[in-house]
Amino acid sequence: MTVAERLAQHVAETRFETLPPAAVDAAKTFLLDTLGVATAGSGTPGSDAVRAAAEGWGSGTEARVLGTALRLPAPAAAFVNAHHAHCQEFDCLHEPAVVHALSTVMPAALAWAERMGGITGRDFLTALALGVDVAVTLGLNPRGRWQFFRPGTAGAFGAVAAVGKLAGFNAARLADAFGLAYAQVSGTMQPHGEGKPLLPLQIGFSARNAVVAADLARADLAGTRETFEGKHGYIALFEPGFDLAPALAELGRVWRIAELSHKPFPSGRATHGLIDGLLRLKAAHGFAAEEVEQVLLLASPLIAQLVGRPPLAEMSASYARLCARYVGAVALLRGGVGLDDFGPEAMRDPAARSLAAKIVIAIDEQARGNVLLPQELAIRLKNGTVHRLHIANTLGSPDRPLDRERQLAKFRVCWAKSAARLPAEAADRVIAAVERIETLEDVRALARLAAP
Repeated sequence: MTVAERLAQHVAETRFETLPPAAVDAAKTFLLDTLGVATAGSGTPGSDAVRAAAEGWGSGTEARVLGTALRLPAPAAAFVNAHHAHCQEFDCLHEPAVVHALSTVMPAALAWAERMGGITGRDFLTALALGVDVAVTLGLNPRGRWQFFRPGTAGAFGAVAAVGKLAGFNAARLADAFGLAYAQVSGTMQPHGEGKPLLPLQIGFSARNAVVAADLARADLAGTRETFEGKHGYIALFEPGFDLAPALAELGRVWRIAELSHKPFPSGRATHGLIDGLLRLKAAHGFAAEEVEQVLLLASPLIAQLVGRPPLAEMSASYARLCARYVGAVALLRGGVGLDDFGPEAMRDPAARSLAAKIVIAIDEQARGNVLLPQELAIRLKNGTVHRLHIANTLGSPDRPLDRERQLAKFRVCWAKSAARLPAEAADRVIAAVERIETLEDVRALARLAAP
């Protein structure tokens, strides 16, 4: 059995009743979170241009763009909603795999469900859980070289799994769909390094291509069979040296959706250890930002690679969200990091620039593999006092989850940022609908609540 066939078998044979309660609860939790961040993304500067481009890709009103009155063909809606889900770096992720799985999986699945109609809430949750399973399984490579953007590459196959599940594909047809998706897989880390707003576009491409792959498979077009392990397959080209066997052996036993982490701050997850640590030390010792002489973060090479960039006099929001020194300064000055901290005026704040220059990111030479934690934080004050913190986990992770109150507060903040400025009471209806989603006969009702 090839890897594609093994993954396809897992997806095809799993039913809602198979999911443990923890996976169902997590699917609801992170569905709501992803609906929220995608709705907020619709109001982000530049998102209107993305929607305008997508409107030129064919006519049709199959699926909604969350947070707007726009309706598009299913592939285009999947693209736009996925872009919106990631464009503010506020979307959940699986930390060990470093995959923002639901940002591809949910938009593709929702677009398909709106097009088809009659998709129940139970089936939708099952598809989300399986999509995350596939994406994370393909991302759990601790030795992999970071030259491809894994949320886009692995995420594409997760989105195919979710759509194929909703389409009722058997294992053979879903294996074909994986091959058809592989022919379209893309996603490079170059935009990450340059701080360009192309990362969410790559996630959008993956969600759109998942719908396209499912359409092609449904039309009986054949895909490759050794899609993952072949000589020119996904592992050889995108994840060299990756041993998939351990993760494959856990399919059906470990549900990856229950391992996802919330993002309490709209910045790269690799910045969250620093933000969280700074806020914890400030709360414990009561010093002011003006008292800080230096901040030293000792972290893995991966942290330095992802977010160790210098703050610039003129930064794009995409660059600043991945600049640990900027967001660390914001956290100290403003008591947290929020969506409004990435506007032009906020990023030109001289106090933030001055404080960011005092933050040093040093590489822990003992760290091995692609790890975000642990980290060591030290703050030296101008009076010579030094405060230290060992950071073993980060707020929002499974072992330090956001409580329900903070989850809902985040959702409501995101809801208020939609392009259509959706009414606050509608947020309560979405929260209630997700909470009882197992009773929904058609998830199009959920999509309707997230539009004017």
